[in-house]
Amino acid sequence: MSDPVSALGGTRFQGFATVTEIGPLGMITLRAKAGTPGLDKAVKAATGCALPEPRRIVVKGDSAAGWMSPDEYLLILPYAEVGAALAALGKALQGQHHLAVDVSDARAVFDVTGPMAAEVLMKLSPVDHATLAEGELRRTRLAQVAGAFWRQGEGYRVVSFRSVAGYVMGLLEHSAQPGSELGL
Repeated sequence: MSDPVSALGGTRFQGFATVTEIGPLGMITLRAKAGTPGLDKAVKAATGCALPEPRRIVVKGDSAAGWMSPDEYLLILPYAEVGAALAALGKALQGQHHLAVDVSDARAVFDVTGPMAAEVLMKLSPVDHATLAEGELRRTRLAQVAGAFWRQGEGYRVVSFRSVAGYVMGLLEHSAQPGSELGL
């Protein structure tokens, strides 16, 4: 098996906020209806995290479980642990209607950090950042493409499709250009 490679090789941009493409991260899309017997135990077994409430993400160390829609969860964990996590999900949800798929290589992940990190995303997404709470996950648009993000420390973690990683990095770089601050 070949070594995993991040979408943009760890590209970094320093503007009024820092934008860094990170990865590779392990990611599993889990489709199952809320209330499916054993769902909470399955997510805990795969990630060590509790099942998230709607529009929330639960982060524990290097792992996370995010609510993406009424029947979809994004599980994030170290890349090397995806196989074991899929096996744990299959065992915990055996006999229950569900789908768990490794999407690690289909996603790109970015960190936008610094005291003005929110201003970068304010330019790109129709989200009220003033009310975005710690632990709240937003699945939204980043200009013309789908994405998701949540507050993390003094910044944000952003997830997009790998096929548009260059476009998203370009958007984030452009939005973080010195001199383009919103002045909030």
